[in-house]
Amino acid sequence: MKPLQTKTWNPHFFHPVALAATLYVAHVHVALAQDSATAPETTPLPSVTVTATGLGLAAQDMAAPVSVLDGEAWQLRRGATLGDSLTSEPGIHATHFGAGASRPIIRGMDGPRVGVLANGIELHDASTISPDHAVATEPLLIKQVEILRGPAALVHGGAVGGVVNVVDEKVPTQRPSKAVEGAAEVRWGSAANEKSGAMGLTTGAGPLVLRVEAAGRNASDYRAGRGWRSEEGGRKVPGSYSQGSTGSMGLSWVGSDGYLGAAYTTQRAEYGLPGHEHSDCHPHGDHLHCGSHGGHVHEEGEGTPIVDMTSHRWDVRGEWRAPVAGIEALRFKGSHTRYAHDELEGDEVATQFRNRAHDARFELQHAPIAGWRGLLGLHTGQRNFRADGEEAYVEPTRTQKWGVFMLEEMKIGDWRWQAALRHDQQSVKALQSQVERNHSGNSASLGTVWHFQPGWQASASFSHAVRLPSAEELFANGPHMATNSWEVGDHNLSKETSNAWDIGLRKTAGATTWSANAYHHQIQGYIYGRTVDAHDGFQLQHYTQANARFTGVEAQVRQRINRFVGISLFGDLVRAKLTSGEHLPRIPAARMGLRVDGSWKGWEGQAEWAQVMRQNRTAEYETATGGYGMLNLAASYRFSNSPLQLTVKAENLTDRLGYAHTSAIKRAAPLKGRNITVGLRMDF
Repeated sequence: MKPLQTKTWNPHFFHPVALAATLYVAHVHVALAQDSATAPETTPLPSVTVTATGLGLAAQDMAAPVSVLDGEAWQLRRGATLGDSLTSEPGIHATHFGAGASRPIIRGMDGPRVGVLANGIELHDASTISPDHAVATEPLLIKQVEILRGPAALVHGGAVGGVVNVVDEKVPTQRPSKAVEGAAEVRWGSAANEKSGAMGLTTGAGPLVLRVEAAGRNASDYRAGRGWRSEEGGRKVPGSYSQGSTGSMGLSWVGSDGYLGAAYTTQRAEYGLPGHEHSDCHPHGDHLHCGSHGGHVHEEGEGTPIVDMTSHRWDVRGEWRAPVAGIEALRFKGSHTRYAHDELEGDEVATQFRNRAHDARFELQHAPIAGWRGLLGLHTGQRNFRADGEEAYVEPTRTQKWGVFMLEEMKIGDWRWQAALRHDQQSVKALQSQVERNHSGNSASLGTVWHFQPGWQASASFSHAVRLPSAEELFANGPHMATNSWEVGDHNLSKETSNAWDIGLRKTAGATTWSANAYHHQIQGYIYGRTVDAHDGFQLQHYTQANARFTGVEAQVRQRINRFVGISLFGDLVRAKLTSGEHLPRIPAARMGLRVDGSWKGWEGQAEWAQVMRQNRTAEYETATGGYGMLNLAASYRFSNSPLQLTVKAENLTDRLGYAHTSAIKRAAPLKGRNITVGLRMDF
């Protein structure tokens, strides 16, 4: 089956400079003219605090672009997975591995280059190891999502692409205003007959505050867009079902100058692995040899493999405000995670994955010193990972790491300066071969925001960031059927160093608001899986290092038509290749879109057309992916004098067939076809 192609749009047109120039010429002149005609209109965009920085900075005061989704905007975006919930944001895509697993991609970077945090501390699962492993979080229980791109993520170590910080409420930080307060909601989706629900409530007695949360979802195999047929002949993607449940309980002591609390969270999930195929190929040096050596034979009737996942996590968080003169706050965040999942084929457990990890983060926020306000911090952690069975492609490993960091900011007139330093140490030991590798690195960033006139600002930042190689990149050696490959690590890999620039221009007030950012990453020793041989789609990949460049642009503009309606244009593009000229694999295609939003009385709504271009800048052994366009509608209504809110979403309303170029199984698991979601929420 040939992929749909879009002939109207030419992706070669959307060079980063061309796109930025087009948006500038088309909208800046109009915006300045409108501001001159309506000088009194200076209402700025609402300020949203970014908690991941530790300094409580507003999003518009960050030197690198930051997105914050909360409130009704987040409620309309939420999907079954974290990755799918964020793909409408400029520069954000998802790995998309069916309905059960989808991890965020930031500016073309994924895996360990993108940190996924829970309230500022690492979220431990197995999603950085493979795209078929789910992120262990439930979108229905997330209060706010913060996306820090590029240099802004430096204080979290190794996340050279960026950070996604999910903010939850499971450890209470303040006393409830009523005896019991919270929210509950139910949702239904048509494409997979998905049924989901969540509730959370907070209650307190004196300084003690209790938080209880629960969520569950159950979805069948989903329907792809029209024109696609599985081998069985239907439009449903075999093995794309997912189901799961999450529960947590937290208790805090909350005083006038701080809090100390703990929470326990358990999560269970089961989902299929579409496109999972077995191969009898194995490596002989740099070449594949294909033919049975008398190993396990997979019968046709085994069906789609299933992931059965459980996660147990304990969190401790605390803050002491103004303990002594000169210190504004002391903070501690710690977690311990016991993660496990089995991959079943029929009734047989084929592979078991186990991850035991703990993290601790200490922060000291000091009062201004010579005009500089900031914090000092220490981060330490350990991860014990083990895989057993047919696809145990990496031997058991223990990773120990620690880092120290500093983040400072100063405001001088119309200029706000931000600087960060971090030093990291890491030790990775293969527990069977007893091979141990130690790495260290220093990172630094400097950025500024210039408010050169009311409602306008320019920003620029530079970072020198280090990422240390992961255990899988160092010690992998075995079949990885999720990506249809045999992966071979290299224990001689060295650190990866990124030098990155980010420049931006924003208009934040008036009838026309817009932002545009351009970035360039020059990465020395970029670690990637280089395909050296292939047979019938099965690839032999060697983890290797080479210099690489990532260049891109993100832009969006909104024109307010009147006090009820606005219209927006948005787009993003990234180009990634080795300095030798070879393209890197699974880099997202360029996108542009048009969105109309409105609000009237209790109604909020939007209509959006998103056009994804054809991606033909492909790596060796990689195939091009056709473009597609999708129409999405969303509306919510809050009933007058009622705690009830009704939400209706229509995704891919025209039922277009689309393939995600970022997916390792794009042909076996296309994007969802038409999906109507109805939800009802009650706040109390």
